[in-house]
Amino acid sequence: MDTFDAIEKRRSIKEYDASHRFTKEEEEKLLQAAIKAPTSFNIQHWRFVILRDPALRTKIRKEYGNNQAQMTDASLLILMTADMKAWEKSPERYWTNAPKEVADLLVNWMGPFHEGREWLQRDEAQRSIGMAMQTIMLAATAMGYHACPMIGFDIEEVAKLINLPDDHVMGPMVAVGKGTKEPWPRPGQVPLSELVVENSF
Repeated sequence: MDTFDAIEKRRSIKEYDASHRFTKEEEEKLLQAAIKAPTSFNIQHWRFVILRDPALRTKIRKEYGNNQAQMTDASLLILMTADMKAWEKSPERYWTNAPKEVADLLVNWMGPFHEGREWLQRDEAQRSIGMAMQTIMLAATAMGYHACPMIGFDIEEVAKLINLPDDHVMGPMVAVGKGTKEPWPRPGQVPLSELVVENSF
């Protein structure tokens, strides 16, 4: 599918065929696409928590997820998290295939860029989550499937359920599967004239 077609056809679908399952190859294809998304310093902060356990998904839906059906019915439910401290965990591994002078420059720059800037560490982690999640949704669309990003859940309680490490941040969930209902017409786009700023406000 053409990239612009995938962008146009991607919609947030909320009703899914609960009997549908991805093949191992399809899931691998989707996740391999996700890790091609860009990250600052190639840090690859993302940690994709695949929520497979039906009981866990039901608990999240009923107790912490505002009874959103896609939490249990989608073929795949991915909780997007990121490691805010990935920049200091063997950073040389992010540049193993680069020329040595490039790798040395960037690895040595990574520490001073992040140290003492907790706000930046969190921002970079969330930016990485956003780019990976959009990649997942566009890849799913290109594969003939549907997806839905979700923030309507109790972040603190779900973090406890998955034992989210202290140095990780929680992002949205994304449900992926075989949609069973056509989306509504697009509700409306704000015109570019209100969104594009030339040089400064």
